[in-house]
Amino acid sequence: MTTIIQYASLHATPWKNGGGSTTELCVMPPGAGFDEFEWRLSLATIAHSGPFSVFPGIDRTLTLVEGGGVVLDVGNERRVALSEREPVIAFPGENAVTATVEGAPTTDFNVMTRRAICNHQLERRTIRDFSKLERRSPTTVVFLAEGESLNLSSASERISLVRYDAAVLDKDDVWTLEAGHATVFIVDIFPNEE
Repeated sequence: MTTIIQYASLHATPWKNGGGSTTELCVMPPGAGFDEFEWRLSLATIAHSGPFSVFPGIDRTLTLVEGGGVVLDVGNERRVALSEREPVIAFPGENAVTATVEGAPTTDFNVMTRRAICNHQLERRTIRDFSKLERRSPTTVVFLAEGESLNLSSASERISLVRYDAAVLDKDDVWTLEAGHATVFIVDIFPNEE
């Protein structure tokens, strides 16, 4: 069975530096802390400027969900304005990252994978009516970032999501995504080859 994660049932955790909060959507293995997780998906609100936590050995991808955007200084290497024009950034978790919020708070989707165990790919997809999703990895998560609802169906299941809900898809290889208009994030988790 597909696992449905209902955002309305989750709780935000404030950051230690007071700059925002994070709502964990799912983590593997279930209940794992920051030192044990293999992969983790969350939704973060960045309300004030300040540094990100450092996560050695973790690869991260952030993508904008809502808000005007935030400027990220990634180490001494680059500065990226995470915005509608450039909505996705990937960086190693051990890099020092500082966020500068210049307006209203932003909401960002965060994918983290432990480099020694697995890696990830994030796709932003706009759905108008129907879209076919062919599985590419053993673990696929669909997150409804924008839109009122999304219906997912396979040969054996039919489920519905509302905004900020997620689904960890079961074994079916082909899914149909249906919405009047929606933006979804499709996250694939690939275990490292032995």
